[in-house]
Amino acid sequence: MSQYTGRTPRLIAVLLLGVALFNFPLLAVFNVKAVLWGIPVLYLYLFGAWAALIGLVYWVAQRRTTPRD
Repeated sequence: MSQYTGRTPRLIAVLLLGVALFNFPLLAVFNVKAVLWGIPVLYLYLFGAWAALIGLVYWVAQRRTTPRD
């Protein structure tokens, strides 16, 4: 039996969240002709979601898991 850690399902969940965040329906919501602090809203959304995903992957990877008996 292979050693199974609790990280794999969490990383898959982060991947699916990333696919949902960067897919058409949600991108269309932020594709407006508006600026916030001089930056287009779509660019803010893209870089914010990207940074959030990087933070989530880091948090999941650094989180200690205890083996289940």
